[in-house]
Amino acid sequence: MNDAAAKAVRPSVLPSSAEDWLARVAALAPAMAAAGAEADRARRLPEPLVAALHDQGFFRLLLPRAFGGAEVSLPTLLAVSEALALHDASTSWCVVQANGCAMMAAYLDAKVAEAIWGRDPRAILAWGPGKAEARAVDGGYEVTLRISFVSGGRHANWFGAHCPVVERDGSIRRDADGEPESRTVMFPARLAPMTDNWDVIGLRGTGSDSFAADRLFVPKDHTVVREVARLDPTLAPLYRFSQYATYGIGFAGTALGIARAFIDAFVPMTRAKQPRLVATTLDKSAVVHDEVARAEARLSAARAFLVGETERVWNAVVASPGPPAVPQRVRLRLAATHAIQEAKAAVDALYDLAGTDAIFASGPFERRFRDMHTVAQQIQGRKTHYQVVGAWMLGHPPDLNVI
Repeated sequence: MNDAAAKAVRPSVLPSSAEDWLARVAALAPAMAAAGAEADRARRLPEPLVAALHDQGFFRLLLPRAFGGAEVSLPTLLAVSEALALHDASTSWCVVQANGCAMMAAYLDAKVAEAIWGRDPRAILAWGPGKAEARAVDGGYEVTLRISFVSGGRHANWFGAHCPVVERDGSIRRDADGEPESRTVMFPARLAPMTDNWDVIGLRGTGSDSFAADRLFVPKDHTVVREVARLDPTLAPLYRFSQYATYGIGFAGTALGIARAFIDAFVPMTRAKQPRLVATTLDKSAVVHDEVARAEARLSAARAFLVGETERVWNAVVASPGPPAVPQRVRLRLAATHAIQEAKAAVDALYDLAGTDAIFASGPFERRFRDMHTVAQQIQGRKTHYQVVGAWMLGHPPDLNVI
């Protein structure tokens, strides 16, 4: 943090242990279950659920303690995102997204972070990918942008965007390595109207609509170059991780939770379902026995890899003064992508076996199937990440944009 005031950590009522947070998830389970269908129809989380998530502190998991956050470990974030997704994937996704954005408080001037998060217990920052440009002007930047996939944007009061910077003379500002500078800008959400275009098959409750602005002035102290800011040696361990890696861990947890809930619903269904023209129920089928075991193995192995790598790298960063090293970042990328892909494979296998039971919106499979396939389409689940990791293993330079 860039201000000495940030070192005076304010008392927080939020817990830090995974056990306490999982107890809070369990307490919210009925509310999430009740809100799921409505969120799917309305394409955003219902306000009563958002209020409950605020009341229990779920949007402040990764917010620094100095501004009223919990500042939990990444293994705890993984456990919470997985547990939330057991009940509702869109809720898990919105919580992970908002928390990745809340990490910005660690990089901003402390007075700005205090104004955004410290003074407003309902503060949420949301952003997404898109086209953006920040032109240098007196006192800050003039920003023009078209941003999409703004998960949780419908209950956010601050928006952000990652913008290449254009100097006053029209040239592109470059960093020490000669690459275009990417500066994150933040501004009140009311300044950028949203477009209702989140008409998708899954994660519908995330309300991941779009927003736009033209020549919007953003003060310099409401901007930061994230990749430079997180190299500050005084930062707590959590904020030495890139937000990209953090999202990978969190969204992989969402995928694991979806798949676990799918398997847990499938097993009891087999004891009651007798397919047409078949003499026995599904639980008597050798094919089903084989596929259930394989799905369990896929999910359990992928989960163990992700949990193990997250804990190993977290502990290493806690014990060291700097950010994760490239080999650690590569392993996290591989584990997160693999968890998403294996969770999808487990869901797909059992969806096929469930037959017509899987297609009804009133059942436990249809929405989870759609949500799982939407998670896998997001950038964190791209199969090309395997190529990135494999190329690095064979001696090629790492792609630092995706690890």
